[in-house]
Amino acid sequence: MAPILSLWLPIVVSAVFVFLVSAVLHMVLTYHRADYRALPRESETLADLRRHAIPPGYYVFPHCESPKEMGQPEVQEKFRQGPVGILTVRPSGPPAMGKELGLWFGYCLLTAIFVAYLAGHALADGGESYLEVFRVVGTAAFLGYGLGNVANSIWKGEPWGNSLRATFDGLIYALLTAGVFGWLWPR
Repeated sequence: MAPILSLWLPIVVSAVFVFLVSAVLHMVLTYHRADYRALPRESETLADLRRHAIPPGYYVFPHCESPKEMGQPEVQEKFRQGPVGILTVRPSGPPAMGKELGLWFGYCLLTAIFVAYLAGHALADGGESYLEVFRVVGTAAFLGYGLGNVANSIWKGEPWGNSLRATFDGLIYALLTAGVFGWLWPR
């Protein structure tokens, strides 16, 4: 067993590498541009939404208070007529990229900490090969970075292409994390 404190270096280095590579994937490569589409008649639609002063939050429409209500004919008709969707309303103003990037880096650190915890218990201290560390860490990191995106397509209607691209990114982050841990594993 490797104590988690002995894994501080691969934790930090893998989080930094994932953070930097994610910036390249999202800012330099162009395949994530397909993740978002513009609203039809965006100016008119936004003006209409502004009139309602919708506070920041997560909305679903048509909205039902309970599963029992979903079976009522008038609610079923709302679903048939559409639109059916999920709307996230954020606070007005430019995106707070500094805050969001800080939170993303925190997520990378948190993922690396849990991966280190699991790997530290799954692997013996000092006797494992690079490939043993790579296998365990890569699998755990993929669970943290890659598979969670699939649930958004299943439950929230996110296009499957978005989930596949995010899962691909997660695979890259997992391989990077596994490589760093294999390289810096205490021996």
